[in-house]
Amino acid sequence: MNNEQNKEEVIDLREVWASIVKRKKWFFIAWPITFVVSALIIVCVPRTYTTSTVLAPEMNIPTSGGTLGALASNFGIDLGDRNSTDAIYPSLYPDLMDDNGFVYNLFDIRVKSADGAIDTTLYAYKRYFTQYPWWTVAVAKLKNLLPKTSDEQGTKGVANEAFNPYQLSKNDDAIMGAIRKSIAISVDKKNDVITISTEAQDPLICKTIADSVRQRLQEFITAYRTKKARNDVEYYAKLTADAKVDYERVRQTYGAYADANMDVILQSYKSKTEDLENDMQLKYNTYTSLQAQLQAARAKLRENTPAFTLLKGAAVPVKATGPKRMFFVIGMLFLITFALICFCTKEVLLPKKTKQTDKE
Repeated sequence: MNNEQNKEEVIDLREVWASIVKRKKWFFIAWPITFVVSALIIVCVPRTYTTSTVLAPEMNIPTSGGTLGALASNFGIDLGDRNSTDAIYPSLYPDLMDDNGFVYNLFDIRVKSADGAIDTTLYAYKRYFTQYPWWTVAVAKLKNLLPKTSDEQGTKGVANEAFNPYQLSKNDDAIMGAIRKSIAISVDKKNDVITISTEAQDPLICKTIADSVRQRLQEFITAYRTKKARNDVEYYAKLTADAKVDYERVRQTYGAYADANMDVILQSYKSKTEDLENDMQLKYNTYTSLQAQLQAARAKLRENTPAFTLLKGAAVPVKATGPKRMFFVIGMLFLITFALICFCTKEVLLPKKTKQTDKE
């Protein structure tokens, strides 16, 4: 009895094949139905287009760690940017899409469809012109029948000064989520090359979004890298302007006093003239010194302004990238075939298991 229990159960493939052949009508009925239903389902899903652009920013890496950083980069390890004074490393640029403030700055991007039927902002495009499958539209209509709360109301316009990107309604939060889902930013850790990929239901809009995101990202990087230098320029510009006003005031005072007392030979008048002249010279020296510092700050600003090299421009996609309709239909056919085969196999194996249980 133990030997019989230890025997491996052998599946007779001839019985399995006979069971499948016996129920072959099921397959001939299920295949056309599955094909038609899956085709109808996938046709209702709107087609999407994808494009990408590649950007290489200029990196300010200290020379002390340049050799080690270059060697480490060959193994996928980034050491150079850790030695810099930047708080936002290139590897953190993809995290900008998680910030509502950065995504909000994309709301006003002007997009236009290839056929010219759509010409609006990205916010309005995502809210009013994005197509969805019929079942998603049906669910949305059912939700619209329910009473709406104030949190479900969206903003009527992007140019609303009271709009807070960090306190969103449900509609605006959904739109931000849709924008995040359609934009992907990735950074190669070896060479810090930035790749921006976008997805949209119109090829021209897809390219427009990619170019606009690249431009906004460049502006963000430039603003961050030059923030301290711009503050220095504004600071020295204010000091220089004040010093110039003081110098002009003292110079006019000195000129007026010297002209009024040109023929006076009293020593007291000569002493006051010398005092005014010395004060004017001090004001002038201060003004020229600040002017030199202002020029140096402007040069530093230009030096800190990063340069960007466009390695690959965003092109208008010719073919849609999704959904893969043929793969979906074939996958559904394989799925229904596998389910029917499993059912037929189950019908064959159940009697064997029942007999084995009875023997025990």
